[in-house]
Amino acid sequence: MDDIVTKLIRKHRTNCPFSIARAVGIQIRFTNLGKSTKGLYFRKLRRRFIVIHNDLPPEWQRFVCAHELGHDRLHKGINRFFLEEHSYFAPGKLERQANLFAIQLLTAGVTPEPEESLEKFCLRTGLPRDAQHFFYSN
Repeated sequence: MDDIVTKLIRKHRTNCPFSIARAVGIQIRFTNLGKSTKGLYFRKLRRRFIVIHNDLPPEWQRFVCAHELGHDRLHKGINRFFLEEHSYFAPGKLERQANLFAIQLLTAGVTPEPEESLEKFCLRTGLPRDAQHFFYSN
């Protein structure tokens, strides 16, 4: 997975998931997905889509885009939903991999400062504060 993230960043000269997704031909849409779904990735007629819940704060929209881009890069041909962490659905292996992909992409080239808490690292790198637990589930 490290190689995939590194190659994407090198090729597109950014770690912005929105820019990378558009550059690889994925259409990004924003809409109301209800209370339990933050985003989803799907393919239809050879077209790829990332749909992000439009009421999410910007840092969550960025994380969800990176997560769904992870599904595109890691899980070719599989449509996956990114369900809210408080739902009754435990994230499976594919969800954990997409979370790790998102963290690696969004924190590329940034290392924690000595004595820096995970919460401060997340804030400094633009990760959602609530995404801290993804570091432990991977």
